[in-house]
Amino acid sequence: MRRHTSHEYCFDMDRKVVFRLGSADVSQIRFGISPGHELAHAVRTVLDPGAHPLQWSWLRRTDVRVEDADFRLLAYLVRTQGYYPDLLTAPPTWDLSPAEEVERLREVPLEQVELDLGKVVLRSEGTGRALVQALAERPREARARIADAWESVWDQVMAQWWPQLHRLMRADVDLRVRRMATGGVEEMVGTLHELVRWRSDAVEVALSSFEEVLDCAGSGLVLTPSVMSVPRCSVITEKALQPTIFYPVDGLRESWAARDVDTMPALSGLLGSGRARVLVALDGPRSTTEAARAAGLGAPTATHHLGALRAAGLVVSRRERRSVLHSRTPLGDALVGGAA
Repeated sequence: MRRHTSHEYCFDMDRKVVFRLGSADVSQIRFGISPGHELAHAVRTVLDPGAHPLQWSWLRRTDVRVEDADFRLLAYLVRTQGYYPDLLTAPPTWDLSPAEEVERLREVPLEQVELDLGKVVLRSEGTGRALVQALAERPREARARIADAWESVWDQVMAQWWPQLHRLMRADVDLRVRRMATGGVEEMVGTLHELVRWRSDAVEVALSSFEEVLDCAGSGLVLTPSVMSVPRCSVITEKALQPTIFYPVDGLRESWAARDVDTMPALSGLLGSGRARVLVALDGPRSTTEAARAAGLGAPTATHHLGALRAAGLVVSRRERRSVLHSRTPLGDALVGGAA
């Protein structure tokens, strides 16, 4: 049975979830992406905007049809806080796409559908409780209905934002990997969230409502950055699943969704006009000649700027037949932001 439990954080260091890691497991700390986690917290932002001030820019620019039946269904399942059905999120992996996630949702075992919805019923009241109870009594129909709603709401409120969300999360992972390379695992883990700590052979997460020691032997630990759940931290502890910590991306600002703002002047001030133009021009793999043409520069000048951007970790280059193709790194993507 595939299950996991999500727990909201609070500032209480007395109760902890402990992910115990052996020496071999430390090398298996890896990163994943969860579209379902982002969608669930997008719904929560709509339901309770005051608790998510860093998402206000996104909310102002998103046409959310709160009376739509699909949105109401997810709202009943997710609510504003606490547990939401584990079936809404597949185990996070680095290359998990929204399309793959909803397809996995359509294949969730029926016994898990019944179990997860039963948990929601216990935590709900009023109209929502009755609706979820009716779904739980028909798990096959419920699975299809929830998957359709997931897909519909995703298209409505998240699809247009996913490239930017993905860039931000990939950039955060790039940052964490660099911290681990220069300062070790302890420094990287210690900067995930103020309630996450490294303790010799374990990662501890302070959660006042939950306490558990989980042995990660053989499975390692997945760290999953999140934009929509900032500033919250949550965990997956179900033994049958991959141990996971969801943490907020580093340094998120309310303007992350302000795509109508031209940041090219600021980018030029930071990098210089030529390098900024070359970086923005790399909206896909480009040869040196293509990058130079797109940036309006001569090939020798573009080559010089590409070398500087590569040295700064903003660009990667690879040889393909007779050409060298240049692409932005996740850090370069995040830096470009609205300038693109």
